[in-house]
Amino acid sequence: MNESKSIVDAYAQVRARGERAALATVVGVEGSAYRRPGARMLITEVGQTVGTISGGCLERDVAERAFNVMESGAARLIEYDTRGNEDIVWGLGLGCNGVVRVLLESLHEGSAGAGALKFIADCLRARQSGVCATVIAKVEDKNGGEDYAVEIGQRLLLDEQLNIYAQSLANGRLAARIREAALEILAGKRALVRSFETSEGQTEIFFDVIMPPHPLVIFGAEQDAMPLVRQARTLGWHVTIVDTRARSATRERFREANEVVLCRANEMTAQVSLTENTAVVVMTHNYLDDVELLKALLPSPVCYLGILGPKQRTLKLLEEINMDVLGLAKSEFARLHSPIGLDIGAETPEEIALAIVAEIKAVSTTRSGSFLRDRNTPIHDQHYSEPASMEVSIKPYVSTDESAALNVCHSL
Repeated sequence: MNESKSIVDAYAQVRARGERAALATVVGVEGSAYRRPGARMLITEVGQTVGTISGGCLERDVAERAFNVMESGAARLIEYDTRGNEDIVWGLGLGCNGVVRVLLESLHEGSAGAGALKFIADCLRARQSGVCATVIAKVEDKNGGEDYAVEIGQRLLLDEQLNIYAQSLANGRLAARIREAALEILAGKRALVRSFETSEGQTEIFFDVIMPPHPLVIFGAEQDAMPLVRQARTLGWHVTIVDTRARSATRERFREANEVVLCRANEMTAQVSLTENTAVVVMTHNYLDDVELLKALLPSPVCYLGILGPKQRTLKLLEEINMDVLGLAKSEFARLHSPIGLDIGAETPEEIALAIVAEIKAVSTTRSGSFLRDRNTPIHDQHYSEPASMEVSIKPYVSTDESAALNVCHSL
């Protein structure tokens, strides 16, 4: 399941039980870190956690602090600096040589954090993107009023048309500037921090781009499509099965798929949405159907097009298509992958499904799919964050008693 969906579903259950909860969000990273900005973790008052913000190194410490946030209701900005050796002494054993900044806030009716989770849930449900802009550095109103004050955790939530979904940010001028910046950030599809100068001082805004589940359309409903559906759904993708055979395209056979479409061969591509974010796999095992599908899919805007079968079969399929009549350029074939999948020595249907999903993921993130050990540059792109001047730097602690902690956590 998609991690964001797991979190919003878990919070809905927490609310139904009348329990308190807190939300931890990675809002900044420098150097090496397991998770990127935008990673979230839900912590309930009974100690249950959903989601991760690290490889398991920070979760316990953040959960300890979450109980204090639930009590006070005040958001906290925590900075974990693992560039020295102190983290090993404290028992966290991170050794990542990086800095991770985490926003920790209480979730309750009417809170900005709860509103953000509702926004994420609505984006996922509608399969649309959005921007969640969150204040991570406060600014006091020098005149003592509230119109220009900027508090940590205040938000501006924008749908994919940049319409305001919800707003807890009182500073209208800042909100307008955030909305202007959101257009570029939404197009980039990456979380980042941006500094803004206000009449009262400088603040930092964390922009998180909410992306809908990756759409995967599978043409073909034979037995080998089942592990592909399962593998894709494990990653939280939105999977649609399309086939012409009533005995194959059934909900009973593909319970894990989001949609199962039964239609005539000449209607297959018209029955589904094919956008620039859609990945398509053709595995009908029917030569004539594949010819017609290729005619429709090659000119389409899909980001990935893979065909199951040997290369010679695909070349023969392409010979059947009159490229000149279709008006196709050579660039149209850059999306065509055949044989499909990464070369991992896959033999079984489950292994082939893994190879296919891995290749789609690599293509969608413009990566090669090669060994990470051969990469001489950082694993993760580093342009997601601009330098931010944090008001408080907080070190990890071991004891549950804050008064006995090596470095006391300050409330922001």
